[in-house]
Amino acid sequence: MLERASREKSEYLDGAMYAMTGASRAHSLIVGNVFVLLRTKLAGSGCETHASEIRVRVAESGLYAYPDVLVACSPLDWDREHMDMLENPVVIVEVLSPTTELYDRNERWARYQQLTSLQHYLLVAQNRCQVDHFHRDAAGWRFESVADLNGHIGLDGIEVSLSMADVYERVIDGRDVG
Repeated sequence: MLERASREKSEYLDGAMYAMTGASRAHSLIVGNVFVLLRTKLAGSGCETHASEIRVRVAESGLYAYPDVLVACSPLDWDREHMDMLENPVVIVEVLSPTTELYDRNERWARYQQLTSLQHYLLVAQNRCQVDHFHRDAAGWRFESVADLNGHIGLDGIEVSLSMADVYERVIDGRDVG
């Protein structure tokens, strides 16, 4: 795969490669916050948390993507040869940016839904306090949006609750992201 030999990270979609760009301070802080929260809360659980460096393969849809944060639980379905690509995440978190928001909400989300393991898809705004949470239950996909620093996002199935104040630590101090 060309991606492994490249110095840049790319997303692969329907036979085409798209270069991925750097991130803002707010984006980086949110990714770090969510990663640390999930990793800490899932310690000893049989689940692994990864940030930005592990590729997810959605075989049926032709998508190979690098989510901002992901959680996968045992048994993990890794690419056997390189151990750098996962096929069974249970949680995917994308931090929205002006250039990726429509893609993350539409095209990427439509493809991620094909992952039978996926239980939670979180879209985290970086310019305001808001997390859109898609979660799967027996009836299908449900949606909730949390836009209060005193709120929480419950991740059923892995028994984790994320505090909005913790997600936005050092990013929001009572006003829009600076």
